Amino acid sequence: MSLKDSIRGHFADSIASKQAAMAVLIDPIASATTLLAGALGSGGKVLSCGNGGSASDAQHFSAELLNRFERERPGLAAIALSTDTSTLTSIANDYAYGQVFAKQVTALGRPGDVLLAISTSGNSENVVTAIRAAHERDLRVVALTGRDGGKVAGTLTASDVEIRVPGERTARIQEVHLVVIHCLCDGIDRTLFGDTQGNRGQTAISRKAE
Repeated sequence: MSLKDSIRGHFADSIASKQAAMAVLIDPIASATTLLAGALGSGGKVLSCGNGGSASDAQHFSAELLNRFERERPGLAAIALSTDTSTLTSIANDYAYGQVFAKQVTALGRPGDVLLAISTSGNSENVVTAIRAAHERDLRVVALTGRDGGKVAGTLTASDVEIRVPGERTARIQEVHLVVIHCLCDGIDRTLFGDTQGNRGQTAISRKAE
């Protein structure tokens, strides 16, 4: 296979993966959007976590909420748990790497907050442990997974939402996760600030502040 054929194959596989995901993920993405927007509109925050590429996705999501996505609006409360190297390395050194997210969830999470837990395999130990810590602190969970959902799927409760990408390849799952994150950001903005930038009306956040 030539280099150009390989590149063409990546594009084709990515398109096919997104089309397959679209057929099954619209409902869970909508449910997750409602959950996240409800928490943010009520004064809660979103904690996000993941490893490697999923850590990047967790930070991406947090940045889109804190700063902006595609419109001008107030910043939304979000914390990526993968960004503080001093915290991560101290927990890993003093306890275990499996605790690096859970201890932060326990310290920062409050009832009404949401944990966005990202794992392409669904088997990341520290993500599973973070979900358990979230439940202990009365947080609900939105999980982005792939393959068969792994241990993450078995850790979720009926009040959580799993967005499971139908696929096996890590790269394809991560590509769909990015689309999902953008769908969530757009949906949150639409829910809290109106369908279009010029038609915001009175937002849930502004009503709470009155």
